[in-house]
Amino acid sequence: MKHLIITTICTLLTSFNAVFAQNPTTTDSIYIIKDSVLIPTKSGIDISAIVVRKKTNANPLPAILFYTTYYQGSGDNIFGKRSADRDYVGIVAYARGIRTNLKEYAPYEHERSDIYDIIDWISKQSWCNGSVGMFGGSYTGFSQWATTKNLHPALKTIVPQVAVMPGFDTPMENNVPIGGILNWSNDNIYKNKPYSRNLVFDWFNSGASFRTLDSLGGQPNPIFQNWLSHPAYDSYWKSTVPTAEEYAKINIPVLSTTGYYDGSQIGAIQYFKLHTMHNKNANHYFVIGPYDHWGGQRRPAKNLMGYEIDSVANISMIDLAYDWLDYILKGKPKPSLLKDRVNYQVMGTNEWKHSPTLEKINNDTLTLYLDKTTLSFSKPKEKGFQKQSVDFKDRENQNNYYTPTIIFDSLDVSNGLVLKTEPFQEGFTINGSFSGNLWATINKKDMDVSLAIYELMPNGKYFFLTRYVGRASFAKDNAKRQLLKPNKKELIHFDNTRFVSKKINAGSRLIILLNINKHPFEIINYGSGKPVSTETIKDAGEPLQIKWHNTSCIKIPLCKNNSTYKNACH
Repeated sequence: MKHLIITTICTLLTSFNAVFAQNPTTTDSIYIIKDSVLIPTKSGIDISAIVVRKKTNANPLPAILFYTTYYQGSGDNIFGKRSADRDYVGIVAYARGIRTNLKEYAPYEHERSDIYDIIDWISKQSWCNGSVGMFGGSYTGFSQWATTKNLHPALKTIVPQVAVMPGFDTPMENNVPIGGILNWSNDNIYKNKPYSRNLVFDWFNSGASFRTLDSLGGQPNPIFQNWLSHPAYDSYWKSTVPTAEEYAKINIPVLSTTGYYDGSQIGAIQYFKLHTMHNKNANHYFVIGPYDHWGGQRRPAKNLMGYEIDSVANISMIDLAYDWLDYILKGKPKPSLLKDRVNYQVMGTNEWKHSPTLEKINNDTLTLYLDKTTLSFSKPKEKGFQKQSVDFKDRENQNNYYTPTIIFDSLDVSNGLVLKTEPFQEGFTINGSFSGNLWATINKKDMDVSLAIYELMPNGKYFFLTRYVGRASFAKDNAKRQLLKPNKKELIHFDNTRFVSKKINAGSRLIILLNINKHPFEIINYGSGKPVSTETIKDAGEPLQIKWHNTSCIKIPLCKNNSTYKNACH
């Protein structure tokens, strides 16, 4: 069984249909393709690139840069062809070391300077009219934000789609390393023989530390080791993206896209929040709908993990990106979807909604208290708690978050705690990102918390809405680990969760599945207080004992016509 990890590490790579000859210069009936172009940089390290032009375009044109860390073969020039088809010059440029010398490759570290030099080179070519735009998703989305740290005057707009934010949502989310981060560089970058599918199970059963995972697989991985050495959201990660001062200077138009089921959503939305926070005049549009990591940057799946998306959500993000580029670079009309700065599709209504800010998309808050097995609309009058026990030495059972589909018949509890509301008497819309205060007393110094929210519909089916995962010791500050004190009641506050918008009908309930990670697909936090990546089963000690106090609550943003469920969380 594959573990469904909301794919933050951008491993959603596919082979491309078109295969072309990889000569330095090739032509076909429509294009002139220059492959293996070497773009000089101030570092002295050349960047490999592909330049694609349509033969019928003799005059200088705006250029579209697609910067990528992946090399899939000669079919990559499809990215350039898409731009050429829209009467641009298409450039595919590879991260430092890709297609040249992998010893020079360092993910996330050189984009600021290298892309500036790439744009400088493009803007001076005879086929470029001096204007450059960028678009693309995942790592390519991140690269656009990295280059805004030092904006080149020729860069007129960016379209970061499902953009990852290093250290914030990948390779860890809320300081918990996500699954797949070892395979990412091994398979996609180094092109090594894939690790055995049994590797994670062998690691889980052996009780070895997470840091030894690559050695157990027989292929040591320096990228994996480097990432694990930065468990906090420290200066290493923060240096890759704009500072507050740099966000304030980003005055070019920006279009961001992501999805409710995109693993990179919390990074994509964080860029929007920070840009609009530090630049009150930011010309930044944001689009989000029922998409996964792929659909938020390419074309949506009409059936997304068992959920038939509303017909109005069936919008190509590629077409939207190019319509935006045409709007900025060619003066064509603004895409009709962009009626305001925030544009979101409400699942179950077949409608798009539009708002000037994220704050104005909801008008109410539903606060639910975790009172034993109940999600209570009011704060319990008597203090109480529910117990949970996790034996990390037990390798026969797992505590696992696993949602292979969005809609399903029964909930796999996987040793977690299930809490539910009473059926709602009236409908409402969940709009935004939920937050919460978890009050817990544990016998250890740390734990990795998983909390998923579902709608239990009147027909008895479950609808997966969203999830939080985070390390308790970083809840107060993601840049500084602060261990919990054993046997002391502690507050674990969280608000870095995914945005979701869905109509909840009368008769439905909300369900919370509260759990602690213990499975083969992600790191295991044994709670000893040591660096988690170095912990082994020898550090497990006695089972983790948790008291979840009924002063714990979650806050869900709503859009509704009255305030029946509005209350406060203290």
